[in-house]
This record gives sequence, structure tokens and C-alpha cells, in this order.
Amino acid sequence: MAIPGNLLSPTTESIDPNTSGWAPKLNCTISKGGGGRNGDGCLLVKSKAAGETQVRTVSSYTVTPGVTYQAFADASGATVPERIGIRWLNALGLEISLTWSLVTMTAAAAWHRISVAATAPVGAYKAQVLLSMMTPAAPNVVSYFENVYLGLPIRTTGNLFGFGTESTEIDASGWTPEVNATLSRQVPVVSWSATWYWAGGHTLAITATAAGNAAAATVDRPAVTPGVEYLAHAYLQPPTLSSVAWIELRFYDANGNQIQTTRAVLAPPGTGMYRQYVSAVAPTAAATCGIAAGLDGAAAGQVLRLETVVVQAFSPSVTGSVIPYASSSFEQGTGGWTVPSGPATLARTTPWGAAAYTGSYSLAVTSATAATSTLRSPLAPVTEGVNWRVQIIVRHGAGSWTSVRVRTHWYDSVGGDLGTSTGLAYAVPPGSWYLLVSDAVAPAGATQAAVEVVGIAASSTSVLWVDGVALWQVLPLVAVETASSDGYIRLTLRELPVDYLMSVYRVTPDGKRALVRGADGLIDQQPVTSDAMVLEDHEAPLGVEVWYRIELYSSPGVISSTRSSESVTLTLADINTAWLKDPANPQRNCLVVVQEAPDWERPIEQAAHVIRGRRNKVILSGRRQGLEGDLAIWTRSDAEREALHLLLDSGNTLLWQANPGMGVDDMYVAVANVSEGRVGKLAQEQWRTWTLPLTEQDMPVTTGVNGAAGRTWQDVVAEFATCADLLTVYSTSEDLLLDRRMG
Repeated sequence: MAIPGNLLSPTTESIDPNTSGWAPKLNCTISKGGGGRNGDGCLLVKSKAAGETQVRTVSSYTVTPGVTYQAFADASGATVPERIGIRWLNALGLEISLTWSLVTMTAAAAWHRISVAATAPVGAYKAQVLLSMMTPAAPNVVSYFENVYLGLPIRTTGNLFGFGTESTEIDASGWTPEVNATLSRQVPVVSWSATWYWAGGHTLAITATAAGNAAAATVDRPAVTPGVEYLAHAYLQPPTLSSVAWIELRFYDANGNQIQTTRAVLAPPGTGMYRQYVSAVAPTAAATCGIAAGLDGAAAGQVLRLETVVVQAFSPSVTGSVIPYASSSFEQGTGGWTVPSGPATLARTTPWGAAAYTGSYSLAVTSATAATSTLRSPLAPVTEGVNWRVQIIVRHGAGSWTSVRVRTHWYDSVGGDLGTSTGLAYAVPPGSWYLLVSDAVAPAGATQAAVEVVGIAASSTSVLWVDGVALWQVLPLVAVETASSDGYIRLTLRELPVDYLMSVYRVTPDGKRALVRGADGLIDQQPVTSDAMVLEDHEAPLGVEVWYRIELYSSPGVISSTRSSESVTLTLADINTAWLKDPANPQRNCLVVVQEAPDWERPIEQAAHVIRGRRNKVILSGRRQGLEGDLAIWTRSDAEREALHLLLDSGNTLLWQANPGMGVDDMYVAVANVSEGRVGKLAQEQWRTWTLPLTEQDMPVTTGVNGAAGRTWQDVVAEFATCADLLTVYSTSEDLLLDRRMG
């Protein structure tokens, strides 16, 4: 699949079906190799003689001076290491400068990532990607390259850190040594998935200056909000299996004083790259946060490497869960769980990745004897009188378990015991992870609750793994509400099965069904990627009662379940107005005043033939076409006029919706040449009269709804220091919304 945002063509990126996107630059020949992962093809580079070899993209790609760009590729070479570069060219195609990555630390036949990022220099107009084998000792030395990218930096959406701190692809300036350490950048050989674009290339290397503890911390300290839970993670590569490598999430007050530290220690299964999580709630006085990492008891010269450093506001895997991440996923310990009764002991599973459903660890519950044990989570806030659902994900680890019961224990505001729910008991046979749930209504006075797990061990040394704990108020599976002033219906879907397929239909009283539009077009057996989803249906008819049908598929064509919503009606306050909408860009939708409805024509292609000796012509006709006519409207202000221009600028197919009873059905239309005139002679008059020539169109099927794709203002703050910095990057606020940059 093509890498999102890649300036390179698919052929140049994947070297499929040929090498036409590449040309030798220095001391080499090229051909197409096999065994690639982004398609079967790969670029085979062979040295002509001893010395460095270089290849470049045939095309050069437009860049903007002052903007940061990233290039990466996957490489394979058993003989010599590689590097990747960006070649900056001026408007005449002449080379201004080169930006090279560091050289890979060793040669390796396994596919591994090489990467570089830099700011386009002054005078740069175009750029090319360079791939290099470093100084083969003889001719006919071969290396392979594929999965090549050039474009804007790919960073983690929602990361409070900017790209430079997250990736160290540019430099290590986002970090500072703290204790017994020096910092540098290195490019170790690490194999990443061909579709994992957020890691690879340069890593931050923390080297212990002498024997003892060594640490480094971020200089970058993004703002945080007190009371909000934050989740940090990074890939750590320890120097030895026995190394004590750790990551910390730190909070600072407004004066820069460190006021809280939460550490998570990596339990490495080897010396590869392992992602370690750590989470904490920002304390009352917190103003900023940072990340630190290090080694305890390091030997002199030992190196800890970091990759893809992220801190972001925590979003629970189950929307609305009140259980903190530390008590849910057990990434940094036992998460505050206790054993109020029974012989069971608690520990975090070890090593990394040995037993986990979410993250890399789970809670290991060990019962030395055949007995019943009760496990209890820390208290979490709840609301009385409403239904709450508790969920755990468990797996039989060793021994045997008669049953596992999951329930909720209720408490008042001062910790007074209000009893437990009955819960549900489940059998947990060996071999799989099982999701266990139970529901209960919080009793009067309940403000806090704990999740309780009651396990009955049937033999000595029985082990149960617990993960994915959640407690949330059970809201309607389907909720629907109208936003008539903005011309759309909002549909909220909850507790969706992730990795299933889903279709969403709008149903009218006559039984007709129409697919609802989402980000990837009409939602017709599209993958479910989140357990909760909010859809805005901007194509719902006006003045007509509608309801929604949701079909869930376990596999293509196999319906697992269906859901339906209540009926709602979208209204139009003034029958003299009508909506003009862009299905792909609902932010451009305009409410306009109708001056005069069209007088419709339905053209038809005809050929008339005169037959000698016959009175009547012979007419050969095609099929009669859709409606055509001129819609006359008014705009009442400069703001409405500018909005209508924005709507019409794209030339996209539009949706025209008038109030029922006006003799016009909802219609998709193309708008031809537009005329704009003044209503009166006064120069200050803001009203305008418009004539829009309309031609009826079919509903766009593949067009998706543009949106921020998960970006928030935090992503903007992480990349730009001031609002003024945005002016040179985005032409309009819509461009900012869609991350559509100039150049």
C-alpha cells in the first residue's frame, strides 16, 4: 500500500513494477530485485568498483524553504552499511546542498529502516532522495532498497512533543544528559514492519560515562492540565538482558520545579527494541511535563537507545472507562491492586511480551494453594443510580481454576462500604484470553467503586493473568440527535466490536435505505477501528422522519448483529431558505435565501433523418437526461458571499436541499458558470443576487468526508510556537483543519 503523504509515485516508492523512478548517481548499476515487502519488487544496487555508490530519484519534488521534510527507506545489505540523504535543488535544478543521515552501525541482510529529516534550505525549490552504499571494497557488491518515502515528517497524532523530540531524526537537541551520561545519535539495525512509519533510522543513544546510574531527560516540556491522565511511551533498547532500563513521566510546576515522577522499568526479553509505557495523572500544581530515561547500575560505556518518544492525554481503550491506565494494563506494576482475602499474590508478568492482551504486561495472580482469593482494584469515581459495566480480560496461566467471578464493590464519598454487586462467574479453560463482563446499578450514595475479581484455584501454584480492566457507565448503544441550525443529524455509536465490518443506513418512512457517508466514503462494510464512533449525516433529508440501521459483520457478507436508532426529523426554520452542501467538505455548507426556483429542462440527444417520399421525419433518440435549470438565490452579507464562493470554488458535486412542499426533491447537482450581481446601487449594500446553472448529478459514492483525522490543537501547538508561524504554512483555517500545507 502507498505510504500516506508520500511525494514519490507508487512505482518509485515500491519499485513495482519497475525501476523507472530511479537512476544511478555514483559508481553503480541498478535493476529490479525480488523479495520486497511493499510489493515484491525492490531496488537492487550493485557497485561498479570499490568506493561509495549512490542512486537518486529520477524526478525531483517541489519543496518549500524553511519547511522540514523527512525521507526514509528500508534497506538490506549483508556486506556494507547504508545511509539515506535529501538532495536540495534550486529552481534551475542545480544542487544547493545535501543532507545525509548517519551511517547504519553495521551491515545486515535483514530489512531495516534508514531515515533522515531536515529543513529545506533557503533557495531550495526541489528535492531528490539519495540512497547510498558506504564504500564497498570491490565491484559487484549488492544492497537492496524499497519502501521509500519523501514528504512531511510522520509523527504520532496527539503527541505533546514535536517531531524533533519524538524521533531525533533531525538532531538530539530535544534532550539533555542528566546523570553520568553523554548523548548522541546512532542508527542501529532494527527491523520494523513495512507499514510502521513512525519509527526507524536515528535513535537517541544515552551512553554511561562511568559505572553507575545514567540518565537523560527531555528539554522540551509541553503544557499539561492538572487532573488529566497522561500516557507516555518509548521504544527502549537495553545494552544487555540484565540491564535495568527505565522511563519516567515527570511533571513540573510553573517555575520549572519537578513535583511528581512516575517510573516504569522495562523487563526485557532480549536486547531488541521494546515499547515501554508509563502513565500518571497530572497533579494539582502541574504546568508542564517531560520524559526521562536511563539505566541503573550501568557499566561504563553501556548504551541505552530510545526511539519514538510520545506523551499524550490518555484515551482509554473502552470509551468512558474510569479505571486509570496503570490499574488497567499493568505496564508499570500491579497498578495498586490488593488481595483483601485469600492466599493469592500479585505481580506484573515478566518478561516484556510474555503474557499480555493490551500493552506488553498483565497482572499475574498466583495462588500457592487450592483456595478462593479476592482481588480488588483502586477506587474510581462513579455516579449513583446508573448502570455500570465492569470488564476484565483473563487467561489461564498455570494450574487450574474452578471459576472466576467479576463484580463491582461500591463505596460512599468517605470510603464507607456499600456492598458488592452479585457479578457473574465464568469458567476459564486454558488456551485463550477471555473477556468477562458484568453489569450493576450503583446504589444510592455511591460515589466510588472498585473492580473485584474472585478466583477459585482448584490446585496449588495456579496462575491467572488479568488485563484490560475497564469500568464505565453503560450509555445507549445508539444515540441520535438533530442539529437543525447546522443542517445535519449526529449519530453516536458505542460498544462497537473493533475489527468487525460495519454498514450504516438512513431509513425513511417509505422503507428506502441510503448509506451514510463517512471519512472513507459511503459506510458499506467498512472496518470498525474504534469501540465508539460519532457520525454527522449532512445528507439527511429535511422535514422527513428518518432512523438509522447499523449492520455489523464478523466477515465480509456475514452479518453478526444489527442495531437501530430512534426516529428524528431535521427541520428548516425558514421555508424561503435552502441548503447548498458539499458532501466531502461539510464545513463549507451554506444556507442561502431562494429568490426563484429553476424552470427545469430535460435535454435529450436526437438525430432527425428526412426520408425521401415520407411526410414525417425519423427521429433516433438517446435516453432523456436529468434536470437542468437556473437557481436564483440571494446572499445577505459579505460573510455569506465569501462562504458561497468557498463552496463553489472546488467545482465538486453539491447537494441542494429545500424544505418539503416546495416542489423540489433533494438533488445532487453540478454548478456551471455563476453570475453574481448587486441588489441595489448603494456601494455598501451587502446583499447579492446569484444565478447558479444546475445540472442534476448522481450521488458521489466514493467521496469521503474530509476531517482532522484525529489531529487536535495539541498537535498544532506541538509543531508551531506562535499563531504567526501558521500564516506561512496554511492559507486558510480550513487548510489548518485538514493539515493541507502550502507548497
